[in-house]
This record gives sequence, C-alpha cells and structure tokens, in this order.
Amino acid sequence: MAWQTEEFGASHEGFVGAVLDDGSEPKPVFLDVGSGTGGYQTCAWWAYTGQWGRPKAAGYRAACTCGWRGRSRPVDWEQIDDGRLDEVDVSASYDDWAGHIDTVARQTVPLPDDLTDTLTRLEGQLARLASQVPVAALRAVGELERLTRSIGHQAAHAAEADDLSPETIGKALGINAGATRSRLTHYQLHP
Repeated sequence: MAWQTEEFGASHEGFVGAVLDDGSEPKPVFLDVGSGTGGYQTCAWWAYTGQWGRPKAAGYRAACTCGWRGRSRPVDWEQIDDGRLDEVDVSASYDDWAGHIDTVARQTVPLPDDLTDTLTRLEGQLARLASQVPVAALRAVGELERLTRSIGHQAAHAAEADDLSPETIGKALGINAGATRSRLTHYQLHP
C-alpha cells in the first residue's frame, strides 16, 4: 500500500514500514510464490511475521521515500489471527504521513494570493464548462496546456540562468533533485 499526492508524486510516496524490536527497519525479505523457482523481494510491512526465517515486526510506522519516518506503533501479536499482519488497522500511519505532507507543502514556495484565487476560480469555471459545454472545456484545456508549456519553458530557463541547484529548486517545489531535473528538462525541451 503506497500513498501519493499529485503535487509531490514519488518524491514523497508514503507507505507503512515494519519496525524491529531495536527500533530499526528490517532489510527486504524474499517471498517464495510456491514453486521454488519464482518469488520476489519486498519491504511490505506485513511480510515481517517471523515465519520462514523472516524478521518479526515489533511495530509499524508511516514512512516516506524522502527518508521521513513517523511514530512507531506496537504490534499486538496476541490480537492477530494466524499471524496475518495485513489485517492490522494501520490507518493511523496514513494520518501521520498526511501530516508530513502538510509540513512539506508549508515549506514550498508560496504562490501569491491573487494567483491562488485566480486558479481556484478558473477550476470552477472549467468544471462548469465541462458539464455544460464539454467541447468548449476541451478547447480551454488545450489553451491552458499551451500556456503552461510556454511559461514552464521560460521559468525553467530563468531558474537555470539564476544558477539555482536542482536541490534548491526541489526544496521550493517539495520534490527531490531527480524529479526537479526531470521537470526542468521537460519544460526546457517542450516549449
């Protein structure tokens, strides 16, 4: 189970991670699919049951691909039928990760209030247009795509001219350096 936001994508993909007795995270385990010749490795928290030589999870916590980790919660093994960790309610971990995403969003470069208002109004207008005159909405979306490509091209070249590092830009956007490089390249190559 992985969680993502459209804005931050894989840079802040959340998941539930297993926690061992010493507070560390276990290494990936191999899951045999039954034939002995096939299988796969996983870090899915529910795989750490202590069976078949795998480590046994003492707890679980929200985790993010950026390295952030949430509060650890214990596993009550006496309440688990047949050692099935996939039946444990881990929804609190999602709430922890959502709090992390809120923090990331607050650390991004803020948009001017008037632009935020314009975007909100535009979304409402386009949604109404899509329900009333869908073809006109498609035309408007095409115009917006052309506009965003053009402005994105200008902004990517301006950021490069300002000699901003991918790490600096990424922090302002809430994404990692690799995603930043990809975004800059996309806009630079597609005016």
